[in-house]
Amino acid sequence: MEHLAATIQHLAIMAVPFLLGITCHELAHGWVSAKLGDPTPQLAGRLTFNPLRHLDPWGTLVLILTQTIGWAKPVPVDPRFYRHPRRDLVLVAAAGPAANILLALGFALFLWALGLLPIDWTAPRAAFWGRPLARIAAAGVSINVALAVFNLLPIPPLDGSKIVAWVLPPRIATAYLDLERYGAFAILLLALTGALSFIIRPVLRLAQAILLA
Repeated sequence: MEHLAATIQHLAIMAVPFLLGITCHELAHGWVSAKLGDPTPQLAGRLTFNPLRHLDPWGTLVLILTQTIGWAKPVPVDPRFYRHPRRDLVLVAAAGPAANILLALGFALFLWALGLLPIDWTAPRAAFWGRPLARIAAAGVSINVALAVFNLLPIPPLDGSKIVAWVLPPRIATAYLDLERYGAFAILLLALTGALSFIIRPVLRLAQAILLA
């Protein structure tokens, strides 16, 4: 029972920064695409801060199983509206991880402004501001760094695959991106075997050492 209660508490702390992270991530994709002339995200109703429009069942399941990472439904975009399709698609892909990095910095600045850095959960100031609030902000740093790193992995349909495809010859890039249909299963396999954590955790520890010190 204690383990179950701790798991529920952990997921509750993660919920706010995770929902904010995936919402801003997908909104950034859609906003940049719209700025490049693509009306598709707006027509799909994805230029919104409503997280329910962005949640993905597989991504939420992976979050529950790994308690580390998950993902949202990709925002639909149409590169035919771009003036420079290959280059602009990379800008759209990079916007999501960039939003997560900015959110991680924002959560770290929030903790710094409250005088909670370096983090010491036993310090009077942590009790004053409320440990749940401080833990949510600290989780916001970790989750958004993890989301940025995760989405930069070169596995279709993740954002990293769009960046890799940009440097490949068009024919090879098309075949590479066609692997998207297997992407969710590959990601789930990596998550269940621990390979995903093996990739993400070193970067996460470095970011925590820098931002939460």
